[in-house]
Amino acid sequence: MDKVETAFMNSPVRRAMQRRLALPLMRRFGGPLPEGGRVLEIGCGSGYGSQLLLEEWGAGHVDAVDLDPAMVRRARRRLAPHRGRVRVGIADVTDLSALVPADGEYDAVVDFGILHHVPDWQAAVREVARVLRPGGTFYFEELTKQGLDRPHLRHNRSHPTENRFTGSQLVEEIDAQGLTVLGHRDPFFGDMIYGGSRRDG
Repeated sequence: MDKVETAFMNSPVRRAMQRRLALPLMRRFGGPLPEGGRVLEIGCGSGYGSQLLLEEWGAGHVDAVDLDPAMVRRARRRLAPHRGRVRVGIADVTDLSALVPADGEYDAVVDFGILHHVPDWQAAVREVARVLRPGGTFYFEELTKQGLDRPHLRHNRSHPTENRFTGSQLVEEIDAQGLTVLGHRDPFFGDMIYGGSRRDG
C-alpha cells in the first residue's frame, strides 16, 4: 500500500467501516461463526479486524497474517491483550503452506479487502478454499475493478494494473473453488462487494 492508503487503513473511518458495515454484511450473508471457532484473517493490517473477530464475533482463536512486516508489528501490539488466543505472522495469501501445511484447518477465513492487492488473486482464493474445513465459511469484503478505476485510486502503485476482478468475477471464482456463495451485496454502485460463502463437503 502507498502512504495515503496506509493512513486510511489505520484511520478511525476505516475502523468504523469494518465494524458498522463490513462485519454486519458478512454475517448477514455468511451467518455467525461457530462459538469458539478457529479463524484465519488474511491481510490483517493493523489487527483491528482480528480484534473484532475475537471480541464481537466470539472467535476462539485467530491466526492473522499480512505480507507487510510493519503492519504485522502493529497488529501484534494491538492484539497483545489477547495473547494465547491469537497468532500474528508474515505470510503470502497465495501460499499459506508454511503457516498452514494441513488442509481444512479453519472454521472461517475473513478477507477485509486484501484480494484486490494480490496479482494472482485466483491463487489466493484457492488457498482460502484449501485451508477451510468442509462447511467452513469465507467472509469477504473487496474493492472491485470498477472501484480501482476511480480517479483517486487509478494511479495507486500498490494495486495490480492487470488481472483485476469485477464483483461477478470474484463470485464466480469463489464458486469455482468449491465455495458456495450464500449471498453478496454491492452497496457502492459496483465499487465494492461484501459476502459470505460456504465450503462444500
